[in-house]
Amino acid sequence: MTAQVQARVDPDTARDLYSRMAVIRRFERLAYRAYERGDVHGTVHVSIGQEAVAVGVIGAMGEADTVLSHHRGHGHALAKGVDPGQLMAELCGRVDGVSRGKGGSMHSTDVANGFLGTMAVVGSAVPLAVGVALANKVKGIDSVCVAFFGDGAVNQGVLYESLNLAALWSLPVVFVCENNSYAITTSADESTAGEGVVARAKAFGVQAESIDGQDVIAVEETAARLISGARAGRPALIEALTYRFMGHSRGDPPHGVYRTKAELSEWTQRDPLTLLVDAAGLDPATVEALDAEAAAVAEAALAFAVQSPVPAEDELMRGVRA
Repeated sequence: MTAQVQARVDPDTARDLYSRMAVIRRFERLAYRAYERGDVHGTVHVSIGQEAVAVGVIGAMGEADTVLSHHRGHGHALAKGVDPGQLMAELCGRVDGVSRGKGGSMHSTDVANGFLGTMAVVGSAVPLAVGVALANKVKGIDSVCVAFFGDGAVNQGVLYESLNLAALWSLPVVFVCENNSYAITTSADESTAGEGVVARAKAFGVQAESIDGQDVIAVEETAARLISGARAGRPALIEALTYRFMGHSRGDPPHGVYRTKAELSEWTQRDPLTLLVDAAGLDPATVEALDAEAAAVAEAALAFAVQSPVPAEDELMRGVRA
């Protein structure tokens, strides 16, 4: 966890990676602010600290590939090309949101951009991804489906049913475990016996690797290789070791009693944005400009969201399958 990023990357690629991660971070910071002032109802789960996983994995995907996410999915949506304004409007329950204001943070969907949705139920994206991959294979569609899930889903039985079918049918699917060490307040060490999800996936004959989830370059390189294999019928699993700098949700303070300040400090020293700056040698002026651009994108998204009207009553049953 203390090793520094070793990979090097050309300046243009580094700027692009940094920009995409910075937009996610600024967006989620503003989402917190919108919650505090009452524009966002319910709650929000942010991925601040985990941006390298979303940007690295999705950056390695093809345009026709699809994503299924979990309750902490804003970063995945933005990385897949979902419009920031429409996503923020969805969080705020407005009619211009990607789900017409009816899904909120945990049920945001943008099929046109290959983002098949955030899912509130722990582990529920996993079997859906297997279904999508099966459909793609049967129809002869060249598309890989990537399912994100957290370490809290590692002990859900449906994960192992899904790994079994994916391997048995040689499906074009990649499972990505964002292991941030905690399922709400319960540590992975207290909930998961044995060697963990990589060993379990390998038991089914699924290619599986554990990687540094704070190193966006390593994440993208690993994802590109495994996604290519999945496209050829070799399903895979990636365990990205990462960390959320904030609490589980808006009601959980960043310095919760279940995490020590020393642990939090150690991980924040491995901020994925800072590690990329160090790896690529980005100069302070470039970083400042990219941060300013990201802030402008996020501010524009929030401004768009709050001016959007709330859904009318006749919107309630629209798009609902009866």
